[in-house]
Amino acid sequence: MLKNAYQDLRTTIIAFVLFSALFGLAYPYAITGIAQVAFPGHADGSFITVDGQIVGSSLVGQTFEGPPYFHSRPSASGYETGVSSGSNLGPASQDLAERVDADVAAVREANGLAPDAKVPVDAVTTSASGLDPHITPAYADIQVARVASERGVSEDEVRKLVDKYTDDPTLWLLGESRVNVLKLNLALDEAFGIPGARAPRPRG
Repeated sequence: MLKNAYQDLRTTIIAFVLFSALFGLAYPYAITGIAQVAFPGHADGSFITVDGQIVGSSLVGQTFEGPPYFHSRPSASGYETGVSSGSNLGPASQDLAERVDADVAAVREANGLAPDAKVPVDAVTTSASGLDPHITPAYADIQVARVASERGVSEDEVRKLVDKYTDDPTLWLLGESRVNVLKLNLALDEAFGIPGARAPRPRG
């Protein structure tokens, strides 16, 4: 009986070591290597750099403030990756209703909309992760006039950039069209200059 227990223990230890090596080391390293070869940018975090400096990731949202920029959707975590989460407030929550009402009024005021104008849902609600880097084309659309006016350019010029940074549904079937806010705002600065750090752009 003692011999059988010893054999079982040895078998357990060998299996533990082998499976740990296989699934804890070999498999992760193999997948990482394949990802680095096939999708190096994605594997490294999809970082976006400007003048050699990392300014963010195309997969993680940021808070943008100020009239010259497109604003992201709200985030319950403040876009902090270490505390990724939603608000966990249910549809019957009074706190949620009051916050949404306040945000609706703020979005209308910031974008010069009528008091009864409809506001896209992503303009006043958070995503489940709190890290969504995208907004809907509808939310981008109501911000175009403000951004164009602040930058002294035409709305058509701004809309062209919005269209350029609007992604189609994945595989044209999954999800909806979406606008990457970080990429769009960086494109605005590249095309029209950084607000407050440039001479007025001539208008034709």
